[in-house]
Amino acid sequence: MEPYLLRYFLAVVETGSFTRAAEACLITQPSLSSGIKRLEEQLGVTLFIRNNKRVFLTTAGTRFLPRAKTILHECNVALAELAQTEQARVLRIGVLQTLSGVWVAGLLKGFRDASLSDETGGRFDLFEGTEQEILNRFDERGIDYALSIRRVEDDSSVPLYNEPYVLALPADHALAGAAQVRGEDLADQPMIVRSRCEVLSETSRYFTDRNVRPPLAYRTANDERALRMVAAGIGATVVPNSHTAQGVVTTTLHGFTHHRTVALFRPRHALPDHLRAMGQAFERYVTGLAPPQ
Repeated sequence: MEPYLLRYFLAVVETGSFTRAAEACLITQPSLSSGIKRLEEQLGVTLFIRNNKRVFLTTAGTRFLPRAKTILHECNVALAELAQTEQARVLRIGVLQTLSGVWVAGLLKGFRDASLSDETGGRFDLFEGTEQEILNRFDERGIDYALSIRRVEDDSSVPLYNEPYVLALPADHALAGAAQVRGEDLADQPMIVRSRCEVLSETSRYFTDRNVRPPLAYRTANDERALRMVAAGIGATVVPNSHTAQGVVTTTLHGFTHHRTVALFRPRHALPDHLRAMGQAFERYVTGLAPPQ
């Protein structure tokens, strides 16, 4: 049984869709479907029930799920032990895919540059995913730290900054100069949907509650592309306040008060000796950063 087949299986469970699972695994949907079929043939059971809208686990699939997680966990432990044997300083970082790419890149570059002088640095192995995918990687010991959204106040994470969700408009839009925009003002304005947005359902409910149904111009899981489309005048969208781009202005959406707390999530396992200094230095550096402007 190949580990990548288990990753395909877990990706479908996490996303509830063969299409989104293929995107998460960076493969085509036919390749993923073929991999799932091969896994089902090896196990001699059907793992999923498919319909037009979602994918559901069968009874056999539900029973297999914790085993699949355990197997991948053991694979990751084995790789970590081998890496320790080779004394490879590789810090594995999970990054929430809706965080600002400019901010994340600046953070990693800043730490790399700062650590060159005291030799606490090494290299990074980055994993980008949704909140659930990052949590699963923690469970499998596939990552050491994560930059994600803090939902619960506990010792497992350190808050870095809090930001509201705002309305992004083309710089030349008629509403671009407004201090605040009402949902009703967008009734006939094309909108761009960020399909991985954490407040996607709340955004939809916001317009529904006001009996407003803006036309959908574009849907994408790529936040950078969404902002480029806003700048091009294709439509408006709701984004975290730290998401900026040339040709895009942001304003407050009246009555939309949702916000998020971005945090550094600490390791859930003891780091090997050769990584401990790098991990501690990384934690000190990240928690000392100023919030994005």
